Amino acid sequence: MSELSLKSLDYSVLQQCMHCGMCLPTCPTYDLTKLEKHSPRGRIALMRAIADDHLALGPAFGEEMSYCLGCLACETACPAGVDYAHLFEVARSDVEKSGVMANPVRSVVRTALLKILFTNPRLLRLVGRMLWLYQATGAQWLFRRLGLTRLLPTKLRELEPMTPVVLPKFSHQLIRPLEKPADGTRYRVGLLTGCVQDLVFADINRDTADVLLANGCEVVTPPVQPCCGSIHGHNGEHAVAQEMARRMIDLFDPFTFDAIISNAAGCGSHLKHYGRLLADDRDYAVRAREWDRKLKDINEWLVEIGFRVPASEAAESQKVTYHEACHLCHGQKITKQPREILRAIPGLELTELPESNWCCGSAGVYNITQPETAAILQERKVGKITTTGAAVVATCNPGCHLQLTNGLRAAGSAVRVTQPVSLLAQAYRADKPTGGN
Repeated sequence: MSELSLKSLDYSVLQQCMHCGMCLPTCPTYDLTKLEKHSPRGRIALMRAIADDHLALGPAFGEEMSYCLGCLACETACPAGVDYAHLFEVARSDVEKSGVMANPVRSVVRTALLKILFTNPRLLRLVGRMLWLYQATGAQWLFRRLGLTRLLPTKLRELEPMTPVVLPKFSHQLIRPLEKPADGTRYRVGLLTGCVQDLVFADINRDTADVLLANGCEVVTPPVQPCCGSIHGHNGEHAVAQEMARRMIDLFDPFTFDAIISNAAGCGSHLKHYGRLLADDRDYAVRAREWDRKLKDINEWLVEIGFRVPASEAAESQKVTYHEACHLCHGQKITKQPREILRAIPGLELTELPESNWCCGSAGVYNITQPETAAILQERKVGKITTTGAAVVATCNPGCHLQLTNGLRAAGSAVRVTQPVSLLAQAYRADKPTGGN
């Protein structure tokens, strides 16, 4: 299989940028700094200089690739159709292979997280269970109450307030491996439970299964699922991303499903490109292309099949606004479908969010690697949400969900964060039990 690098890319891909500048107003980092190197156009120029051997691949380039959110707003704005997502992942892969950013602590953390924890779903669940015990027993409360967080290294002390609340039951404890709709099967779908989603938002996975059942879908949910590889692909671990894609295809044979359902925008954007990721793999290329064809975001799939509109009026009407996850609106070009679902729910009043498609600062692990910039974007997003007067903000990605929850809590706001599929599931339950067997 061919080596992935900027120098091995079809050169026309690097030439596609016309330097028109239409991406500049859409780029959050350029908006903050007004520096050309912090714009998509500037970053592509750096990539091309490296491919042409006009620039050495050094720490400055690595830092620039780390500073990019990867939000892909530039792709939506680009009139030339530049595939920035692919260029960005190749550039990050080059950075990691070159070792220019390596140091002992970084290497240990990346190995522990990307090559051990997020390649072993049982180990990830074990860590999640330990974190749940730490929270459920009150140890976390006591740790904070006694001010022991001050004993943590500076980086961990800053991250500690962002620790997500782990649920008592994970997805495999809430969803059976096979569930069938009570009113007859129209489609057979596979349901992806994710990594963070599995530990922190297993209830949303249950909501997703219920909504699928209510729309005539037989739901297949393997109890132990590997990471999809998005965290690896987005962070320069190309070979690991390929291996995780192979594992996922082995678990969900795409030829046996009408659709494979993702309810996490960041994962879904990556999952739809297995065909390119495994294009040179003779054993997986055909199945990977079929996988791309079958992979559907839950909102996309529901609108495609003509989802059932709930009949019951909500006991109390509520105003809802919608934050667009970057990898849903920019990466997957899905913008209308979540709004269509929200508008179909009786009792919900959808009010548009100003700058709805502006990044909230989560961006995968960006709020960990670039906390200062992430905090600025989080505050900006929370400010826009509060102007709507909405009681609820819906989004379609676990990272955004956590970022908005933390930001609203820090601002003292009572606005609740949820997801469109959960609101639809609640409306269906008000109609009648969805039932599965």
